[in-house]
Amino acid sequence: MRTLGKIDPSLVEEISRKKGEPEWMRRLRLRALELFEKLPDPEWLGGLDELNIEEMVLFEEVDVRASSWDELPPEIRKFYEEMKLPEMEKRYLAGLSTSFDSEMVYTHVKKYLEEKGVILLPMEEAVKRYPDLVKRYFGRIFPPAEHKYAALHYALWSGGVFVYVPRGVKVEFPVEAFFLISEELLAQFEHTLIVLEEDAYLHFIEGCSSPQFRKFSFHDGAVEAYVHRNAHLKFTTVQNWGKNIINFNNKRAIAEEGSTVEWVEGSFGSWKSYVYPSVILREKARARISNFSIAHAGEWKESGAKLFHVGKESRSTVTAKSISTGDGVSVFRGLVRMNRGAERAFSSVSCDSLLMDPQSKAFTYPHNQIEEPSARISYEASTSFLSEEQMFYLRSRGLDEDAARALIATGFLSDVIAELPPEYGAVFRRVLEYNFRGSVG
Repeated sequence: MRTLGKIDPSLVEEISRKKGEPEWMRRLRLRALELFEKLPDPEWLGGLDELNIEEMVLFEEVDVRASSWDELPPEIRKFYEEMKLPEMEKRYLAGLSTSFDSEMVYTHVKKYLEEKGVILLPMEEAVKRYPDLVKRYFGRIFPPAEHKYAALHYALWSGGVFVYVPRGVKVEFPVEAFFLISEELLAQFEHTLIVLEEDAYLHFIEGCSSPQFRKFSFHDGAVEAYVHRNAHLKFTTVQNWGKNIINFNNKRAIAEEGSTVEWVEGSFGSWKSYVYPSVILREKARARISNFSIAHAGEWKESGAKLFHVGKESRSTVTAKSISTGDGVSVFRGLVRMNRGAERAFSSVSCDSLLMDPQSKAFTYPHNQIEEPSARISYEASTSFLSEEQMFYLRSRGLDEDAARALIATGFLSDVIAELPPEYGAVFRRVLEYNFRGSVG
């Protein structure tokens, strides 16, 4: 089934009915649609005037549910084999779930996770198998009323994964969800929900990719994470979209007392991209957000972070790095809010930009809101330029111009890439080299 046309209650009802959802989810979708119709367009979200969302495929049913790679149709399997996902799963991952356009098509969890009570399921299955657990968190961490396109996401969401880690369980190896957009004029609205009970640990990897398209496609995904007392979540995003993707993400975690949230966000490709991971920090919670992006000619990349300190002695650190080349534009947009009562809370924000030529641009828009007198915020930003001296030195050592630019970019991002798992860091370095040799991976 391919769903497109006017976004109205009948379309939302059709998606909900096709998925066999419980009544509470159907009502949530319809309330979100009402919000979408009422809320204004966000002034900071550009590029959507190039889209007519009602001409796009909003939901495409894929009648595939595989527990082994051999069960996937060849035309789907080839996408994942080209990105070496089967090999990665075998060597490195404890669990993997993959999306093809609107739906999850492959999910595999290693036996030791199931024995520990860890749940890794496509979001649609979790809604039906664990309705009370999902209902407790779904849409309550990043609510539909946040802005117009968050509401659209909740009205049309499809795909995504649900991960639940019981109290005290430490998942030794990462689990991954991989999201693929395979065709132009398609809108993807996957929803990921992660719940870590007290003293649990999980490293979750989110991979995103698409081929090159002539026309635009739209990604409007969401990630919600609830990290209970003294738990630790590490969330790594590796995005390598094609040029004609408008990428928009709604991401938030709630960090309860003494818990830790680490967010690493890396972005290549896409025409326009807007990603701001956010964390609400309770007492003595910790958050560390690292993001990096590259804006090539004609691209607009916004990245940043939003920290809401509501508990005493909470701590947060933000490290952002961006590279702009051609007439590409990189934007850092950050928010740090210290609520009254967040006594002795502290946040440190560092933003570094590298301009590869005179046409490229970089902007930073920090925004601090301090209601608590004892809270402190540290902020620093720097912009550097690729110099003729650097290029001359590398050229004199036998490197051509593209190789020299790739080496400088890799060095600039090396400390952030080091936070990725080794296998993914190696992939990012290769993609980075391709980016500066005239092709995007």
